[in-house]
Amino acid sequence: MHKYIDSVRAFRQRATANPDELGPLANGQSPDALFITCSDSRVIPSLITGSRPGELFELRTAGNIVPERLPGKPSSEAATIEYAVQVLGVSDIVVCGHSHCGAVGAMVRGDDLSAVPAVRDWLDTTPAPACKAPDAPDLADAVQDHLLRQLERLRDYPFVARGLADGKLNLHGWFYEVHTGTVFAHRAHDDSFLPL
Repeated sequence: MHKYIDSVRAFRQRATANPDELGPLANGQSPDALFITCSDSRVIPSLITGSRPGELFELRTAGNIVPERLPGKPSSEAATIEYAVQVLGVSDIVVCGHSHCGAVGAMVRGDDLSAVPAVRDWLDTTPAPACKAPDAPDLADAVQDHLLRQLERLRDYPFVARGLADGKLNLHGWFYEVHTGTVFAHRAHDDSFLPL
Protein backbone atom coordinates (compact mmCIF):
# COMPACT_ATOMS: atom_id res chain seq x y z
CA MET A 1 0.00 0.00 0.00
CA HIS A 2 2.94 2.32 0.64
CA LYS A 3 3.76 2.60 -3.08
CA TYR A 4 0.22 3.84 -3.75
CA ILE A 5 0.38 6.37 -0.95
CA ASP A 6 3.74 7.63 -2.26
CA SER A 7 2.25 7.95 -5.75
CA VAL A 8 -0.78 9.85 -4.41
CA ARG A 9 1.54 12.30 -2.66
CA ALA A 10 3.69 12.73 -5.78
CA PHE A 11 0.56 13.27 -7.88
CA ARG A 12 -0.66 15.97 -5.49
CA GLN A 13 2.72 17.71 -5.67
CA ARG A 14 2.67 17.69 -9.49
CA ALA A 15 -0.91 18.97 -9.51
CA THR A 16 -0.09 21.73 -7.04
CA ALA A 17 2.94 22.75 -9.08
CA ASN A 18 0.85 22.95 -12.28
CA PRO A 19 -2.69 24.14 -11.32
CA ASP A 20 -3.66 24.77 -14.95
CA GLU A 21 -3.57 21.04 -15.66
CA LEU A 22 -6.32 19.88 -13.29
CA GLY A 23 -7.90 23.18 -12.22
CA PRO A 24 -10.26 23.43 -15.23
CA LEU A 25 -11.77 20.06 -14.29
CA ALA A 26 -13.60 21.82 -11.45
CA ASN A 27 -15.83 23.39 -14.13
CA GLY A 28 -17.24 20.01 -15.22
CA GLN A 29 -16.57 17.20 -17.60
CA SER A 30 -17.21 16.67 -21.29
CA PRO A 31 -15.88 13.24 -22.22
CA ASP A 32 -15.97 12.15 -25.85
CA ALA A 33 -16.67 8.49 -25.17
CA LEU A 34 -18.02 5.98 -22.70
CA PHE A 35 -15.54 3.12 -22.30
CA ILE A 36 -17.10 -0.08 -20.95
CA THR A 37 -14.56 -2.67 -19.95
CA CYS A 38 -13.73 -5.36 -17.45
CA SER A 39 -12.68 -4.66 -13.87
CA ASP A 40 -9.49 -6.63 -14.54
CA SER A 41 -6.43 -4.80 -13.21
CA ARG A 42 -4.50 -5.45 -16.44
CA VAL A 43 -6.91 -3.28 -18.44
CA ILE A 44 -6.22 0.45 -17.97
CA PRO A 45 -8.49 2.49 -20.27
CA SER A 46 -6.55 5.76 -20.01
CA LEU A 47 -3.28 3.95 -20.68
CA ILE A 48 -4.70 2.12 -23.70
CA THR A 49 -6.37 5.20 -25.21
CA GLY A 50 -3.94 7.90 -24.08
CA SER A 51 -6.85 9.85 -22.62
CA ARG A 52 -6.41 12.60 -20.05
CA PRO A 53 -8.65 13.40 -17.08
CA GLY A 54 -12.11 14.45 -18.25
CA GLU A 55 -11.82 12.84 -21.70
CA LEU A 56 -13.11 9.31 -21.08
CA PHE A 57 -16.15 8.24 -19.03
CA GLU A 58 -15.58 4.72 -17.72
CA LEU A 59 -17.76 1.81 -16.70
CA ARG A 60 -15.95 -1.22 -15.36
CA THR A 61 -17.79 -4.43 -14.57
CA ALA A 62 -16.76 -8.03 -14.05
CA GLY A 63 -16.53 -9.39 -17.59
CA ASN A 64 -17.49 -6.02 -19.14
CA ILE A 65 -21.11 -7.12 -18.86
CA VAL A 66 -23.79 -4.65 -19.93
CA PRO A 67 -26.87 -5.54 -17.92
CA GLU A 68 -30.11 -6.31 -19.66
CA ARG A 69 -32.41 -3.31 -19.64
CA LEU A 70 -34.97 -3.98 -16.91
CA PRO A 71 -37.30 -1.01 -16.32
CA GLY A 72 -38.05 -0.49 -12.66
CA LYS A 73 -34.93 -2.37 -11.49
CA PRO A 74 -32.19 0.11 -10.63
CA SER A 75 -28.71 -0.69 -11.82
CA SER A 76 -25.53 1.31 -11.35
CA GLU A 77 -24.36 0.15 -14.77
CA ALA A 78 -27.56 1.28 -16.51
CA ALA A 79 -27.40 4.61 -14.66
CA THR A 80 -23.81 5.15 -15.84
CA ILE A 81 -24.73 4.39 -19.46
CA GLU A 82 -27.78 6.65 -19.29
CA TYR A 83 -25.82 9.51 -17.74
CA ALA A 84 -23.05 9.23 -20.34
CA VAL A 85 -25.48 9.37 -23.26
CA GLN A 86 -28.30 11.57 -21.94
CA VAL A 87 -26.41 14.08 -19.79
CA LEU A 88 -22.81 14.09 -20.98
CA GLY A 89 -23.74 13.56 -24.62
CA VAL A 90 -20.92 11.16 -25.49
CA SER A 91 -20.74 10.45 -29.20
CA ASP A 92 -19.13 7.02 -28.90
CA ILE A 93 -19.46 3.96 -26.70
CA VAL A 94 -16.68 1.37 -26.70
CA VAL A 95 -17.16 -2.08 -25.24
CA CYS A 96 -13.67 -3.45 -24.71
CA GLY A 97 -13.12 -7.09 -23.86
CA HIS A 98 -9.68 -8.49 -23.16
CA SER A 99 -7.66 -11.64 -23.59
CA HIS A 100 -7.25 -14.03 -20.68
CA CYS A 101 -10.54 -12.84 -19.13
CA GLY A 102 -11.37 -14.78 -15.98
CA ALA A 103 -15.08 -14.01 -16.17
CA VAL A 104 -15.44 -15.19 -19.76
CA GLY A 105 -13.28 -18.23 -19.00
CA ALA A 106 -15.53 -19.17 -16.09
CA MET A 107 -18.61 -18.91 -18.30
CA VAL A 108 -17.06 -20.96 -21.11
CA ARG A 109 -15.78 -23.68 -18.79
CA GLY A 110 -18.92 -23.70 -16.64
CA ASP A 111 -16.82 -23.23 -13.49
CA ASP A 112 -18.38 -23.93 -10.10
CA LEU A 113 -18.70 -20.44 -8.62
CA SER A 114 -20.67 -21.40 -5.53
CA ALA A 115 -17.88 -19.98 -3.32
CA VAL A 116 -18.39 -16.57 -4.93
CA PRO A 117 -22.19 -16.29 -5.27
CA ALA A 118 -22.21 -12.60 -6.22
CA VAL A 119 -19.83 -13.33 -9.11
CA ARG A 120 -21.89 -16.39 -10.11
CA ASP A 121 -25.13 -14.41 -10.08
CA TRP A 122 -23.60 -11.54 -12.06
CA LEU A 123 -22.22 -13.86 -14.75
CA ASP A 124 -25.59 -15.62 -14.92
CA THR A 125 -27.15 -12.35 -16.16
CA THR A 126 -25.67 -12.94 -19.61
CA PRO A 127 -25.53 -16.05 -21.81
CA ALA A 128 -22.23 -17.90 -22.01
CA PRO A 129 -20.36 -16.90 -25.16
CA ALA A 130 -19.73 -19.21 -28.06
CA CYS A 131 -16.22 -20.60 -27.98
CA LYS A 132 -14.44 -22.57 -30.71
CA ALA A 133 -11.25 -23.00 -28.68
CA PRO A 134 -12.13 -23.36 -24.97
CA ASP A 135 -8.58 -24.47 -24.14
CA ALA A 136 -6.95 -21.42 -25.72
CA PRO A 137 -5.44 -19.41 -22.85
CA ASP A 138 -6.33 -16.06 -24.42
CA LEU A 139 -10.00 -17.05 -25.05
CA ALA A 140 -9.99 -14.61 -27.99
CA ASP A 141 -12.99 -15.98 -29.88
CA ALA A 142 -15.11 -16.31 -26.72
CA VAL A 143 -14.27 -12.79 -25.51
CA GLN A 144 -15.02 -11.36 -28.94
CA ASP A 145 -18.37 -13.15 -29.11
CA HIS A 146 -19.15 -11.97 -25.57
CA LEU A 147 -18.39 -8.31 -26.27
CA LEU A 148 -20.56 -8.37 -29.40
CA ARG A 149 -23.44 -9.65 -27.25
CA GLN A 150 -22.90 -6.70 -24.91
CA LEU A 151 -23.12 -4.31 -27.85
CA GLU A 152 -26.45 -5.90 -28.73
CA ARG A 153 -27.64 -5.30 -25.20
CA LEU A 154 -26.68 -1.63 -25.49
CA ARG A 155 -28.86 -1.37 -28.59
CA ASP A 156 -31.84 -2.38 -26.42
CA TYR A 157 -31.52 0.79 -24.32
CA PRO A 158 -34.04 3.23 -25.89
CA PHE A 159 -31.76 6.27 -25.61
CA VAL A 160 -28.91 4.32 -27.25
CA ALA A 161 -31.22 3.17 -30.04
CA ARG A 162 -32.35 6.78 -30.59
CA GLY A 163 -28.77 8.04 -30.66
CA LEU A 164 -27.82 5.39 -33.20
CA ALA A 165 -30.88 6.14 -35.36
CA ASP A 166 -30.16 9.90 -35.24
CA GLY A 167 -26.51 9.36 -36.12
CA LYS A 168 -25.40 11.03 -32.88
CA LEU A 169 -24.00 7.88 -31.31
CA ASN A 170 -21.62 5.18 -32.48
CA LEU A 171 -20.90 1.78 -30.93
CA HIS A 172 -17.49 0.11 -31.09
CA GLY A 173 -16.32 -3.36 -30.10
CA TRP A 174 -12.67 -3.66 -29.12
CA PHE A 175 -10.60 -6.66 -28.07
CA TYR A 176 -7.45 -5.90 -26.07
CA GLU A 177 -4.58 -8.37 -25.82
CA VAL A 178 -3.13 -7.94 -22.35
CA HIS A 179 0.13 -9.65 -23.30
CA THR A 180 0.88 -7.56 -26.42
CA GLY A 181 -0.99 -4.28 -25.96
CA THR A 182 -2.68 -4.76 -29.33
CA VAL A 183 -6.27 -3.57 -29.70
CA PHE A 184 -8.46 -5.17 -32.35
CA ALA A 185 -11.61 -3.37 -33.54
CA HIS A 186 -14.71 -5.17 -34.77
CA ARG A 187 -15.68 -4.43 -38.35
CA ALA A 188 -19.40 -5.00 -38.71
CA HIS A 189 -19.42 -5.19 -42.51
CA ASP A 190 -17.37 -8.39 -42.55
CA ASP A 191 -17.69 -9.45 -38.88
CA SER A 192 -13.96 -9.45 -38.28
CA PHE A 193 -11.56 -8.04 -35.71
CA LEU A 194 -8.56 -6.17 -37.08
CA PRO A 195 -5.78 -4.28 -35.26
CA LEU A 196 -6.31 -0.56 -34.84
